[in-house]
Amino acid sequence: MYLMFIVFYVSSSDFRRQARCAAQTVVCWSSVFQLNKQRPALAAWWVMEIDGRDFLKTPSVKTVRFGGSVAETLEKHKHGDSSDYELLKHQLVDPEIKDAQIINWLQEFRSSVTHLTKDHEQLIYTILRLPWLGRSQAVVDEYLAFLGNLVSAQTVYLCACLNMVVSHFTPKRVTICEGGVDISDSDDEDENLPRNFDHCHQALQLIIRYVPSTSRFLMPILQENFPFIQKSSRTLECYVHNLLRITVYVPSIRRDLLELIIGKLLKLDVNASRTHIEEAEENRVQTQKAEEQTEECLFDMDEDVSADEPTRTTVMAHPVAERLDTLMAVLMAYIKDVCYVDGSFHAERTKELYRDLLTVFDKLILPTHASCHVQYTLFYLCSFKPALAEAFLDHLWKILQNPSLPAVLRQAAAGYLGSFLARAKFIPLSTVRACLDLLSSWIHQYIYSQDSCGKQVCCDVSLHGPFYTSCQAVFYTIIFRHRALLEANMKKGLEYLQSLNLEQVVMCQLNPLRVCLPSITNMFAAITRKYQVVFCYTIIERNNRCVLPVVRSSAGGDCVTTNTNPLDSFFPFDPYLLKRSGQLIEPLYQVWDDLSDTEPFPTKRGQQGSKEDEDDFLCGETPQAEGIVGLTPNSYDSNFHSPSSLGSPPNTLQRPF
Repeated sequence: MYLMFIVFYVSSSDFRRQARCAAQTVVCWSSVFQLNKQRPALAAWWVMEIDGRDFLKTPSVKTVRFGGSVAETLEKHKHGDSSDYELLKHQLVDPEIKDAQIINWLQEFRSSVTHLTKDHEQLIYTILRLPWLGRSQAVVDEYLAFLGNLVSAQTVYLCACLNMVVSHFTPKRVTICEGGVDISDSDDEDENLPRNFDHCHQALQLIIRYVPSTSRFLMPILQENFPFIQKSSRTLECYVHNLLRITVYVPSIRRDLLELIIGKLLKLDVNASRTHIEEAEENRVQTQKAEEQTEECLFDMDEDVSADEPTRTTVMAHPVAERLDTLMAVLMAYIKDVCYVDGSFHAERTKELYRDLLTVFDKLILPTHASCHVQYTLFYLCSFKPALAEAFLDHLWKILQNPSLPAVLRQAAAGYLGSFLARAKFIPLSTVRACLDLLSSWIHQYIYSQDSCGKQVCCDVSLHGPFYTSCQAVFYTIIFRHRALLEANMKKGLEYLQSLNLEQVVMCQLNPLRVCLPSITNMFAAITRKYQVVFCYTIIERNNRCVLPVVRSSAGGDCVTTNTNPLDSFFPFDPYLLKRSGQLIEPLYQVWDDLSDTEPFPTKRGQQGSKEDEDDFLCGETPQAEGIVGLTPNSYDSNFHSPSSLGSPPNTLQRPF
């Protein structure tokens, strides 16, 4: 047992200061001797405080610190003596710092916050790196109070505080070493992660309360800290989840946040083409079958399980598709929770979200060629109410018929229009008819204007692109919707199809059957022949005789191909391939129903759809994006849940200030 003494260690030069600030402490004599032996140049003293209270009265947790108070340390630093100042910074970065020590320091910093000017930038950055998350509630409360005092008294540190908070929006990386070798590098699966996120959002709310202009500085910081798209699904999910939570109490930047998130999702989307996703899934199925066959050979076990039943999993085989699937699930959960409050549809909130998403659609999604999944955010939102679907169709229609817009955007709008009409189950038949009426009327007016101009009309895609995409949209919609148009009343349905005057469209000099995708042309011809609405085969045969091969030079060689997609068209609402988020799309989606009673006109290519392909009758003719973001040629309440266990914002985060 050590001999205990009450010690006052005072230097002659600082007698008054030391006598005034030194607390009565209990230390072991050997520790004092060791301190003086190791740090003689500091001429300082070792103070062991007990939560700022008298030792004899309060048996509290001990906090160890060196040097004087914060106020005195700052004063000495101002006059050129930086010994205690450097010692202070050194103690703040101690990895074994205790909760009581942090609280003690923060209380002193709060009382001296007016003195923490730009000259103390390094000290402030050290304080902002204090490990306050995951600590006791007392530490969190004290740290939040310090942040509020700091940003209100020294706004020069606003961005530093925001950067600190945003840096905690993703789980930390944990590296496990064995024998000096890193064997693991993965995301932290700390069960306190949702609680830490809650504290981060409380910190942001507090900062916004003291500095109302915070939103102007917050958006660039959120953009700069967005994780690289090759990061893990967990990291991206956490960050997007937290960005969406910010929209609860900073609604003024919701549109910008949605634009940021959707822009990142588009980069993932075009880096996971439909072909690559399908190949990855097929390879995994084949691998699983091979493993099952190997196991059957090794173990002949009599189990009540079908041998040919594939193992169902919600994890995508393609790594980029897996990340995209995770983020799409988060975004769709957000959309639903904005529009539904306690299970009831909220019209005003939905309208506001629709307007924000539509703005992002026009700016990012519409000009992006061959994206496969991100556009389903609007598809999903429009399924909530027929009025939303009609508003979206009206928006696309206005883009299509606006001659002042670039032709490339008008063609993209026509592709969205036809694909949406064909695939969305929730669109009523009356709306389909109304859209077909608008499209066919515009097509006939276009044909008339070309015939009446007095010039020779030729089949020129670059000149008449919007016309051809409009015709293809009509053909595509009829292919998918003709049964619904005819099954209620065959006679009235046929009269309606005949009223569209499709024969004039296919017989005109612009010759849309030559430009549209062969798969659509052939299926449209088979359906219209069956019901004797239009006879297209004579024109198709003539067009086939006129198709010339195109010589393309690539990578040092020439290949002869036939241009089967001169419009470079794609159908944005082709089958949804992502598994987790796809569960929300599946009940809303019109799959391709093979028309066994029709006989499509055979083509020279002899293309036939695979039986394993349940939907896509286009037989691979839809162009795919090959890993780049390209332009088309020349949307939180109390129940906002992320699909994982990230938790939901507490009630205190519901309302903006």
